[in-house]
Amino acid sequence: MIRHSVSIVRGCFGGCSFCAITAHEGKIIQSRSEASILREIAEVRDKTEAFTGVISDLGGPSANMWRLSCRDAALQLVCRRWSCLHPDICPNLQTDHGPLIALYRKARALPGIRKIVISSGLRYDLALRSPAYVRELVSHHVGGYLKIAPEHTEAGPLRLMLKPGMAAYDRFKALFERFSKEAGKEQYLIPYFIAAHPGTRDEDMLALALWLKRNDYRLDQVQTFLPTPMAPASAMYHAEGNPLVPVARGALERVVTAKGLRQRRLHKAFLRWHDPENWPLLREALRHMGRTDLIGPSKRHLIPAGRPAFAKGPRVGEGKPVVPAAPRSREEREVKTFQGHRGKDGGKQARGKEKAGEARPPQTPRSRRPFA
Repeated sequence: MIRHSVSIVRGCFGGCSFCAITAHEGKIIQSRSEASILREIAEVRDKTEAFTGVISDLGGPSANMWRLSCRDAALQLVCRRWSCLHPDICPNLQTDHGPLIALYRKARALPGIRKIVISSGLRYDLALRSPAYVRELVSHHVGGYLKIAPEHTEAGPLRLMLKPGMAAYDRFKALFERFSKEAGKEQYLIPYFIAAHPGTRDEDMLALALWLKRNDYRLDQVQTFLPTPMAPASAMYHAEGNPLVPVARGALERVVTAKGLRQRRLHKAFLRWHDPENWPLLREALRHMGRTDLIGPSKRHLIPAGRPAFAKGPRVGEGKPVVPAAPRSREEREVKTFQGHRGKDGGKQARGKEKAGEARPPQTPRSRRPFA
């Protein structure tokens, strides 16, 4: 994927609290020139082995921040705002996606380029400012699936993540489906979510699980929050407070943090509510939370009350008891091993010797042979 991709930007003004890109690449976007990008695409086409005409990505930390910047350069230099997109898009941010649309079209027109797929993270709340960009992206640059990251559905965790609410996701999903239908393509959105992020309660993860069930999402790969260097969420995790708001003596905003292994596993289990291996843990948690109304066999329930027939492992209290076999002597084990041996000829040679009375006796096990 990386071998056939081209980076077009560095930096990110999104400022997600769990991400360190803003800290080590900067909030001000550094955009490559159009000529440089087109030249590298041509080099990938001409010099990369096994190139099939598909550029796997044109992006960077975010796919749609190329040539976007503050309208006032002097104001940008002194701005102390951590995110230009949260809680709302800054009015001083220039959000015109026209140059990026033109870049996509020029890149597609290069000889030998069959398709360009956009695989970098897409800021869908920013893309909503340019429906023409969403149409261009959906019509020409989605390889069947488009991955975006709402991260959560509940307002509490989203506020601490510095991510937009689900209203922006719903508007983008409506545009995505509309333009996919107009292009005559069957395409799908793949949302990413984080479990156990600071500020996430058990009730928040339950609400997310119910949203996943309503929308028929069955996640295969999920991520549990891990504190990483230079990310504000790491400070939330360790200090159990919010460093993104003014701090006064004795007035630190407390942040609920899932630190215990059992609670972190529970939050991850809510994301994979459909996995039978997680149902015992979820049943116990739902009973503790007073939500036994979500345990049952119908579609309105989150998980069933019993173990399904296809689940792995033995059923407790069912079936005949297993009686262990009587231990065999060493001679019996060695004879059994010799009789079960088959060589490359399928055992024909050994069977021939047995008929002629030439079968060799069991050999001494390797572990008991004298050291040579």
